[in-house]
Amino acid sequence: MDAIVEDGWRAFLEREFGVMRPDDEVAVAEMVVDEPDRHDWRVVDAAYDRLTCGECGERLSRGPAGCAPCDLANGFRYVAVETPRPGTHPYNEHALRVNVSVVRRPSGIAPTEVRLRALALPVLLEGVVPTTAQAQAIRAMANKGVDLETIAAVIYEEWGRG
Repeated sequence: MDAIVEDGWRAFLEREFGVMRPDDEVAVAEMVVDEPDRHDWRVVDAAYDRLTCGECGERLSRGPAGCAPCDLANGFRYVAVETPRPGTHPYNEHALRVNVSVVRRPSGIAPTEVRLRALALPVLLEGVVPTTAQAQAIRAMANKGVDLETIAAVIYEEWGRG
């Protein structure tokens, strides 16, 4: 899943700056996070990956819930642009973005929620957009304690048909 973000970063750098040294990437990352609303979410997420939180020492935005700088950066990531991938419904991009962000920063998120989001990623990458009813059915299964293998089978077999 990190490759989704990293591929977006590499394409951005190549398009805007050409080949860069890693040290120069930090300066670009600082620029990007200063104006997250001007960049695709993949670029913003990757920029945060290149910066270190002064409070917790983790990658900025990915530190533990309760770390003020990471919490703030995590919130700002959601003002970034969602550019739909060719041939996919725009809602798919939003679902992909949210699931990636939850899986990449699971702190403060219920473990079951993180697992459900991770299970959905392969299907979302294929361009599927689950219906509200499908997503609610998966949540209900998890709430009832249905095992993850069964839930995964429903996601992989049923989503996209509905």
